[in-house]
Amino acid sequence: MATLRLTRTQNSFCLCLRIFSNFRSIHCVFNDHRFLLVFEALRGQIVQFKLSDIGEGIREVTVKEWYVKEGDTVSQFDSICEVQSDKASVTITSRYDGVIKKLYYNLDDTAYVGKPLVDIETEALKDSEEDVVETPAVSHDEHTHQEIKGQKTLATPAVRRLAMENNIKLSEVIGSGKDGRILKEDILNYLEKQTGAILPPSPKAEIMPPPPKPKDRTIPIPISKPPVFTGKDRTEPMKGFHKAMVKTMSAALKIPHLGYCDEVDLTELVKLREELKPIAFARGIKLSFMPFFLKAASLGLLQFPILNASVDENCQNITYKASHNIGIAMDTEQGLIVPNVKNVQIRSVFEIATELNRLQKLGSAGQLSTNDLIGGTFTLSNIGSIGGTYAKPVILPPEVAIGALGTIKALPRFNEKGEVCKVQIMNVSWSADHRIIDGATVSRFSNLWKSYLENPAFMLLDLK
Repeated sequence: MATLRLTRTQNSFCLCLRIFSNFRSIHCVFNDHRFLLVFEALRGQIVQFKLSDIGEGIREVTVKEWYVKEGDTVSQFDSICEVQSDKASVTITSRYDGVIKKLYYNLDDTAYVGKPLVDIETEALKDSEEDVVETPAVSHDEHTHQEIKGQKTLATPAVRRLAMENNIKLSEVIGSGKDGRILKEDILNYLEKQTGAILPPSPKAEIMPPPPKPKDRTIPIPISKPPVFTGKDRTEPMKGFHKAMVKTMSAALKIPHLGYCDEVDLTELVKLREELKPIAFARGIKLSFMPFFLKAASLGLLQFPILNASVDENCQNITYKASHNIGIAMDTEQGLIVPNVKNVQIRSVFEIATELNRLQKLGSAGQLSTNDLIGGTFTLSNIGSIGGTYAKPVILPPEVAIGALGTIKALPRFNEKGEVCKVQIMNVSWSADHRIIDGATVSRFSNLWKSYLENPAFMLLDLK
């Protein structure tokens, strides 16, 4: 606030106004009379912040979560929203310092690349491709109210999702983290306070003996009524990973599939894993059978590179992939996803296990990056983790082969002496692109892969 004493000269009055024009209000004194001049707040420019290209030819995404609302104040690189494409979830961040004026989409709406996502009022607009929209002036009182209203609540997307699922307003929760950040424990403690009241125990009902049956009492026959079902059908659009599955499987229908099945004796591998599990656990890694399956497949692909290839749309050229980026089919709440372990051919079994742990953790949380999901050259699907012995796996274009692994079962078999013994059996089902791969090649590859797993020591001879 500034105080200005005016003279009788009109030019001096105008000059003084220009000098003090940066103030929002001025106390003026003229002929010993005091009055207040209030100027309009400097107007900012409204920028249409458009959804930029996030790569991989993605043209549309689904808005999964908003981190801001209209009236919030944001800075550069602050999270605005989380969107999900048919490949991965991406967090969109702000390019400007300013105030959110408009949200163009609701939750679960489809947003398109190149279209406005939000409107941001910003003072410092430099050269930009965004569109500027004219806006009426905002008074000082209104601007101050927006800044107070727009104070940010610090919380991770997982914490915001937990609060949303339980209808909790984050503004009502006191954060115990750094700078007042709300943690998962704060949400759980809030829920406990809201719903944790202990109800008084209900009084025990007195046990009354049943009344004696009269001898001539007739038992009425109950009249049964047909049940009434009030459920209704529900139709919803296909989004995210489900939409991607339609596209991928439709392309897979054009591939003539060759099937091949066999069983593998994993008795020795089961023993080896039990010996190595404590060592891996001491390093902070959960060791499953999958790292051994992937490493054995990579060693087999070195001998049969045609299974780690791709063919162009017109089947005129075959590209042999140098890297063994082996995908692992995962069943998640969002649907079927297939992240891949990059360069299995140069990784140790422990390094493969470490990468699998990372992918499984991110997949369960729905936070896999686009890079984790692209570039696969060969795929294994562990359907046995859910249940089942056989499967008919479908090839993921542009790959040319895939394997499905059944559950491991203890079954009786004959040993070399003709004696019945207990062994650990797993069935495997292979599918290959019959346009470029014949049955003999699949059989030889499967036999080599099988030999590495039935005799894990054999892998030491070929490991690099």
